[in-house]
Amino acid sequence: MSTTSLPVPDRSPRLREALLAAAFTADGLLDLLGAPAYAALARSETVPALRATRGDSPLDTLVRLFLLQHPVPYERARAALPLAECVEDGWVTHVGDEVRATVDVRPYSGPEGQDWYIVSDLGCAVGGAGGIGSREEGVVLGVGGASTTLAGITVRTPVASALDIGTGSGIQALHASQHATRVTATDLNPRALDFTRLTLALSGAAPAELHQGSLYEPVGAETYDLIVSNPPFVISPGARLTYRDGGMGGDDLCRTLVQQTGDRLNEGGYAHFLANWQHVEGEEWQNRLSSWVPHGCDAWIVQREVQDVTQYAELWLRDSGDHRTDPAEYAARYDAWLDEFEARKTKGVGFGWITLRKYAAAAAGNPSVVIEEWPHAVEQPLGPAVEAHFARQDYLREQDDAALLAGHFTLAAEVVQEQVGLPGAEDPEHVVLRQNRGMRRATKVDAVGAGFAGVCDGTLPAGRILDAIAQLMNEDPVLLRDRTPQAIRLLVEEGFLDPVPPVG
Repeated sequence: MSTTSLPVPDRSPRLREALLAAAFTADGLLDLLGAPAYAALARSETVPALRATRGDSPLDTLVRLFLLQHPVPYERARAALPLAECVEDGWVTHVGDEVRATVDVRPYSGPEGQDWYIVSDLGCAVGGAGGIGSREEGVVLGVGGASTTLAGITVRTPVASALDIGTGSGIQALHASQHATRVTATDLNPRALDFTRLTLALSGAAPAELHQGSLYEPVGAETYDLIVSNPPFVISPGARLTYRDGGMGGDDLCRTLVQQTGDRLNEGGYAHFLANWQHVEGEEWQNRLSSWVPHGCDAWIVQREVQDVTQYAELWLRDSGDHRTDPAEYAARYDAWLDEFEARKTKGVGFGWITLRKYAAAAAGNPSVVIEEWPHAVEQPLGPAVEAHFARQDYLREQDDAALLAGHFTLAAEVVQEQVGLPGAEDPEHVVLRQNRGMRRATKVDAVGAGFAGVCDGTLPAGRILDAIAQLMNEDPVLLRDRTPQAIRLLVEEGFLDPVPPVG
């Protein structure tokens, strides 16, 4: 798989026209397959899709050829494709009366409904609980949950320059091409750069600057407005598989990537990473991650999941298909993983995302570093919520308590109030504010907090609202003003209240 030559992109616009004409798109697939078979594909289950494509339309043919990687009759392929060009350029092979795909071509819908295509190695579109099942070193994967998560959390403001480190099949570079004037993509695997070139060309996107090498080494001292990376973050014994194993001990690759980013970001620039990190005996994981944050950067780090070392080893042994090998070989590999963790005193592995922002206040010694655990459902895309998080941090570090009480606030969109208590009770035990967008947070508030949030419409300053609440509740307004700013800060920081910019 990883040793075959790849197609050339020169005539990809003609192939793209044929794919679009046949409705070989994300929407076209859903219409053809139906929701159950479409969802099964995301689990790497192909039988429902094979049953749904028993017709002879060009779309049936293309789904079987490029998505399910089954041979199709020559005449059907010729009806769906500019076949002679596709054979000559290497997209398909023609043997006897059959045509076979040489690469996986997967329709992918862009954020504004663009019809894109992600090109990767055969059989390596990510998505099943059984993993990709490949142990070939240079294999290049397609779109998976990690890829779409990273794309969703990335801030998408227009920028002059963007860098995709460890580009793989090019999905992050493809997204960046929509809002960056210049896109650079790097990968240690030269085959990945070839796939990125194919993905961009077949998607009708502008080409990127492509460089081979590890981390920041291929780009010298260049700096960027946006940096993204879904790196080979797996903590493993050795560097067996390029797409997942970083080749450094423990979580050193992710640490090195994050720490070196401070010198590569332009002022106001964002960097977004997916990462794994060790949970080490005798060390708080939050302290470990805070030591990664480079000088001059604000950071927001979210831990989405933690696995114990046995779960983690089993996950990645299944991903590469090792569980289907000789039992003795599987046991030896499993044992090697546990030896690695024991040597490093690792009791678990965390997974999540890391966002950095280069900002002058951080450089002046006043960085905002938020490290939290949030395993609950979120609403993607989160890019706008990420940008709003840093804007709120800017606001809060510039406001003392007096300024906060003089400020005006509005209740964030789609925040609801829930009252919790025994049925029939006159008063609730407590009140919960819950977001239905973004991070979908929930927080307990007291009667003052609930009343304050409920009347925040931007018209009155916070101090006057508290004075009115004090009068209603027969409280001392001075004491209420003294004790409430911290609660207001928390509601702002977590996105329940939005500051209203001053007029003029």
